[in-house]
Amino acid sequence: MEKQLEVSELSNSIRHLSSDKVKSALLVNTVVRGKMSSVLRSLKFIEVPPVIYSQITDPLNHPVDDPRFTYGGVEYSLTKSMIFHKQLLVKNFPRIFTFSPNVRLETAEKAKTGRHLTEFTQLDLEVRDATREDVMKIAESLIRESVLEVKLFYPEILEKRKNVIDIPSAHFRKYRYSDLRDKYGKDFEMETSSREKQPFWIVDIPLTEREFYDREDENEPGILKDMDLIYPEGYGEGISGGEREYLPERILERIKAKGQAPSQFRIFTEASSMGLVPSAGFGIGIERFIRYICGYERIEDVHPFPKIPGESSL
Repeated sequence: MEKQLEVSELSNSIRHLSSDKVKSALLVNTVVRGKMSSVLRSLKFIEVPPVIYSQITDPLNHPVDDPRFTYGGVEYSLTKSMIFHKQLLVKNFPRIFTFSPNVRLETAEKAKTGRHLTEFTQLDLEVRDATREDVMKIAESLIRESVLEVKLFYPEILEKRKNVIDIPSAHFRKYRYSDLRDKYGKDFEMETSSREKQPFWIVDIPLTEREFYDREDENEPGILKDMDLIYPEGYGEGISGGEREYLPERILERIKAKGQAPSQFRIFTEASSMGLVPSAGFGIGIERFIRYICGYERIEDVHPFPKIPGESSL
């Protein structure tokens, strides 16, 4: 028998969506989305529609359930990210962004982190002929300008935080992945996040830790031109991105190196043989950013209808 929402769970859900935390989060959410859109339009980005389901989507580098359905005799997946669609679009539109709904059915233990939802939104962008450093500057501007806008419109929400938000006025600090791993061990990301007072970058991520579409550094084999933005105070990762592989032979090499079948990504490999372009981009998890701004312990408090891993939901 399929599990359905119990009456008590429905009552809790209705009570949750009217909570003061959710109300504050939605106010911040509105300001953040508006400011991010404004900043990107000023930088000559165009907004593109999101893709909700597709014949191809992000394989990710960790296990999740992958719900598929057949429509018109064709098998589709729900969008985990728009990475492939962005690479196709940026050939014709040099600067693009979208607020992309993503579904990632994480394992139930991810609920313990307070950082994971199985349904969330990314501000996803891509820039043609850009480097990692180019898009890092854009990300820093988006974070900085959004926090300033929240301070302008809703200072009382930020005053409720345990700590004052401290956003660098210049470039954010960068750490090399291997340096942090050697210093703190396997939990280096959260260890460093707990120690830092400002957002920071982790760069030069090993090839084994990411998907096949992220570009390998030609000057340092085995290392990707990737980056993650980590929020301080233990809030963890909030942005992930980097430069992309675009040459068809490199894409095939990387798929095989990951132990994946090229047939799984046939549409993308065929598109790459028709010509892709160099690009870089990233995704900002909107709910994680709102959680950090509001200073909430749990990410579900930023969403009126949160989808928590392993739990039934409205």
